[in-house]
Amino acid sequence: QVQLVESGGGLVQAGGSLRLSCAASGRTFSSYGMGWFRQAPGKEREFVAAISWRWHNTRYAESVKGRFTISRDNAKNTLYLQMSSLKPEDTAVYYCAATRDYGGSIVYTTAAEYDYWGQGTQVTVSS
Repeated sequence: QVQLVESGGGLVQAGGSLRLSCAASGRTFSSYGMGWFRQAPGKEREFVAAISWRWHNTRYAESVKGRFTISRDNAKNTLYLQMSSLKPEDTAVYYCAATRDYGGSIVYTTAAEYDYWGQGTQVTVSS
């Protein structure tokens, strides 16, 4: 079992930056593939970014590529999402997710592949 707690959300003007954090506890964080997803009101949850645990391979949604950076600190059991050049369409609840991965190199990009989810943190970008 893995417990995930997101933090760092808030209200920011368009063009601004935020850094989200996701603190993990319960199991060996370094053995889990991790990802960020988001859900805007009235929309489906969508993939944002993901990172493998061994080689820190990453993948991003096209809509955030070049603006968001996912990273992880296995020693601190923490996942990060650095968001820059924020747009109003980035407004959503952001969730971190974890999935057990024995190989360590796979990057998981669909919600169905994740077993554990945090409660979410609200990000609001004003125009």
